[in-house]
Amino acid sequence: AQNTTPEQMKMFLTRIGFGSRAVITGDVTQIDLARPQKSGLVEVERILDHVRGIHFHPFNSTDVVRHPLVQKIVAAYDHYQSKQDEKS
Repeated sequence: AQNTTPEQMKMFLTRIGFGSRAVITGDVTQIDLARPQKSGLVEVERILDHVRGIHFHPFNSTDVVRHPLVQKIVAAYDHYQSKQDEKS
């Protein structure tokens, strides 16, 4: 869902029916939208974080269920990004 636009995310979420549950997944570190386009996944958390019945759960490198090397790669990218954020 990281590559949905805000309009696409709203379209999807406003079509949830009675008795339904929706799970939206995505990785905000893997957004491929052309700039200046915003990610619907990033924006939806800002908009709906306070809405009762909606929950956001961030995952980290220990949640990766792939080859063990992938966990190390994700951790290295997280570490690198943290260092970049400290510089800004």
